[in-house]
Amino acid sequence: MKILLINWQDRLNPLSGGAEIHIHEIFSRIASWGNDITLLCSSFGNAKKKEIVDGMKIIRVGKRNDFNLYVPAACDALLRKAKYDIVIDNINKIPFFTPLYVHIPLLVIGYHFFGTAIYSETNLILASYVYFTEKLVPKIYKNELFSVLSKSTKDELIKWGIPENNVHIVSPAISSEFTPDFTLKSYDASIAYLGRIKKYKCVDNLLYAMQDVLSKIPSAKLTIIGTGDYLPNLIALTKRLNLENNINFTGFISEQEKKRILQTAWVVVNTSLKEGWGITNIEANACGTPVIASDSPGLRDSVVDGKTGFLVKHGDKKTLAERIIKILQDKPLRERLSKESINWANQFTWDNAAKEMFELIKYKVKRKNDFNTPSSRN
Repeated sequence: MKILLINWQDRLNPLSGGAEIHIHEIFSRIASWGNDITLLCSSFGNAKKKEIVDGMKIIRVGKRNDFNLYVPAACDALLRKAKYDIVIDNINKIPFFTPLYVHIPLLVIGYHFFGTAIYSETNLILASYVYFTEKLVPKIYKNELFSVLSKSTKDELIKWGIPENNVHIVSPAISSEFTPDFTLKSYDASIAYLGRIKKYKCVDNLLYAMQDVLSKIPSAKLTIIGTGDYLPNLIALTKRLNLENNINFTGFISEQEKKRILQTAWVVVNTSLKEGWGITNIEANACGTPVIASDSPGLRDSVVDGKTGFLVKHGDKKTLAERIIKILQDKPLRERLSKESINWANQFTWDNAAKEMFELIKYKVKRKNDFNTPSSRN
């Protein structure tokens, strides 16, 4: 099968994140099964315009900030040059509106939609641009087949008017490299945050909660893994709160070092306002580390409250601190959550995710005559 993928970035982009991991892990497997995969994405730095990565052809056009403007012409050129069976449109922030110009079978992967949360992330003009383009999704994509990561995103699309039978959940997964090693657990109480350092991730809530944690457990340490444009703000807040001796910012680190820290930590905390699912939660669980997360869309799908960690009302810093303290002080609880976490994480493999995605692709292609009638595109 010949498949054209459209996504903002590829896995080699320094700014790649969970969406790029998801795309790469799933479609590199589908490519290894003898399928022809082309990924159309934005360029960066000194990146090659074309290259093959893990069996997938990568074609880069435009830059991160204007890639969506290049997509219609670039997509049309590729579809004219070769006969593709299907186009995969990955909606991640600003949509590409492919139903307006793609006239072969189309499958849409929806990660998560910001909604009003985007106003917590960026300036008014850019936030409004993202917000109003998202508002067009149920109008332009109303007849398309969707693959989403979580029930939260599925419910949101249904609320927008997308037919329920057009929205399918294909859960992501994690690398098999994430495994527990309890001999590595730190001597002192250890907390970790893992993810991009963006304003909407609300890591500042964790810093404020640390004040209460340290009043009860003065030796507790917090490691913040990741980088992003909000990092300077967090470093400045750490200084204002006099937390420098108890908080370590790692910046970008290798996968091996990330695994080591997750194995070392007693608990991982995720304070994001909204996510597609929360792959970092499952990575922590696979290492035998429970997670405390905001009870927000996506995160509530990846944390089993009371079994693999706890969900806390978003922005409730007092309860967040109480839950952290509880896990750090209660060893039997911590051990029970750890055991449940490992069992939960073992369900999510990339092989299974790739098989589910490929079945959905084949289903869409098989029904191409139904989906390409003039009435279905109106």
